[in-house]
Amino acid sequence: MAKKGNRIQVILECTEHKNSGMPGTSRYITTKNKKNTTERMELKKYNPILKRVTVHKEIK
Repeated sequence: MAKKGNRIQVILECTEHKNSGMPGTSRYITTKNKKNTTERMELKKYNPILKRVTVHKEIK
């Protein structure tokens, strides 16, 4: 049987890199439970282009 659940895939994109105007993007794919976390996720992840940890926010 297929899994039945509330977990969905979300894409996290770096906010600092997006605002800097530099070419390229830093994105991560993760999952979240849409019943427990209804608002958009915000995590600190490593950005290899900026070479530091930055805030990544959920997009669409």
